[in-house]
Amino acid sequence: LFRLRALGQSAWLDYIRRGLITSGGLKLGAEYAIAGVTSNPTILNKAISGSSDYDDALRSLVESGERDPKAIFLCLAIEDIGMTADVLRPVHEEAKGGDGFASLEVSPDLARDTEATVREGLSLFRGLARPNVMIKVPGTPEGLPAIEELTRQGVNINVTLLFDVKAYEKAALAYIAGLERRLEAGESIKSVACVASFF
Repeated sequence: LFRLRALGQSAWLDYIRRGLITSGGLKLGAEYAIAGVTSNPTILNKAISGSSDYDDALRSLVESGERDPKAIFLCLAIEDIGMTADVLRPVHEEAKGGDGFASLEVSPDLARDTEATVREGLSLFRGLARPNVMIKVPGTPEGLPAIEELTRQGVNINVTLLFDVKAYEKAALAYIAGLERRLEAGESIKSVACVASFF
């Protein structure tokens, strides 16, 4: 991993689980050149349902009156991503903002709804309130204008569901358009990052 980093490559962990964070395992990974963490609803669902790591948090949420499964899931996911971003913050600072990100995906139900994707992306990013959080947005036709708008508003983006070069190019152009609109509005683009999860 250190050799990869020396060559300019970043190794990201495509996995998250609360026990990995709270045990110090993720911190150790960051010290050994893990430069970022990405997640998706499937990964988080397996982590929550496949371990006892979340039992206390689940019990607390239910006892507080929360009954909506989606709201409970989102609360747990936000907590995990927030803790992950905090662990990766030194990596982010050392890389001067070029690495050390934790990604949280907007709901897959919104993949064909631009406005809802923008709303949820902004809500997640602002709620997490950390410079090294990325919001995963699908590179669907409806996701492209969301990528542009979220970039314009200063949200770090991880574009997902890219399966060919043309889709990647469209996503890159949406990101660039968002940066251009920020510049035109007199806003900084220095800390607005984007990566593409190309399958």
